[in-house]
Amino acid sequence: MQIGIYGSGTTSSSAKIVKKILSDSDIQSFTITPKSKTKQCDCVIVLGGDKGIRNYFHRTFDSSSPVLGINEGESGGFLAQIDLKEFPSYVNRLKKQNYSVEEVPRLGVKIDGKNVFPVLNDVAVFPSKSAMLMEHTLSVNGEEVWHDSSDGIIVATPIGSSAYSMSAGGPVIFQDSTVFEIISVNSLNINRRPIIVSNSSSIEIDDISARLHCEAVLDGLDRYKVNKNVECTQFFPSAKIIRLKKDSTAISALAKKAHLAEELLSMPPSSKLLLKTLEYEGALTQKDLANKTLLPDRTVRLALSHLLEKGYVKKKVSVRDARQKIYEISKIE
Repeated sequence: MQIGIYGSGTTSSSAKIVKKILSDSDIQSFTITPKSKTKQCDCVIVLGGDKGIRNYFHRTFDSSSPVLGINEGESGGFLAQIDLKEFPSYVNRLKKQNYSVEEVPRLGVKIDGKNVFPVLNDVAVFPSKSAMLMEHTLSVNGEEVWHDSSDGIIVATPIGSSAYSMSAGGPVIFQDSTVFEIISVNSLNINRRPIIVSNSSSIEIDDISARLHCEAVLDGLDRYKVNKNVECTQFFPSAKIIRLKKDSTAISALAKKAHLAEELLSMPPSSKLLLKTLEYEGALTQKDLANKTLLPDRTVRLALSHLLEKGYVKKKVSVRDARQKIYEISKIE
């Protein structure tokens, strides 16, 4: 059995731990990097949680091998379900291929006619600076649906429906649904509502303009400048995600998200922003959070205190620097 290990942006010690666990079970492994040549393997282990999996699929078009996501800490994920400390108890099942493989749909994206990497969660098109209106025209299968002025627009997959688009007021969609959703964010048209389209649809966002240039943000990771239009269609093949736990089904994942959504309603805006940033970016220091959210240090400190008190976020010592504390999302039971 051959297993690839991908861990961009993670600690080398985590990759070494995984490699040793595999070796102790007589499983051969090799390291995968964004520049690695394609090599046949039975599956790929991706470190770094949900963010690591999104990063992996943004760096390769190859999705023939199923992917097992592993969290380095104890933060629960919807794509990555296994923590590093519990991996040894699952390695024999991995060796016997005693697992299910979930087909996760992806969106293929073209920006101004040029293909970029497909996404697992969503494509968000916004002005390069916040608090600025963006005009756009939405067409589905060649027919114009609306011409709108709003903060931006999001196109999401079913698994992405419980992420950014849910925060913007979109519906949560079961992961096995054959649809995509489109949300115009804070439209000037008070009657504008999110729409659901078949995943066989061709979605085009055209005539994009704002006072400053606009950007397409892919899965909250990569940003591309947009001059005029963005096209989205279903990308084949789908991403193959290994499932080892029964409690990580689509329904249980949505139930956890729904519980969190109810709690979010009573949170201060700063706490919501920090929680969403940690969801997309993974574990961060207080300084990192201030830089990414542009919130004052005092506001970040107070918001973290609130999230720690409620149990949504936990604090631990940084592996890279013992003097620093890092924060990450806690598991939701």
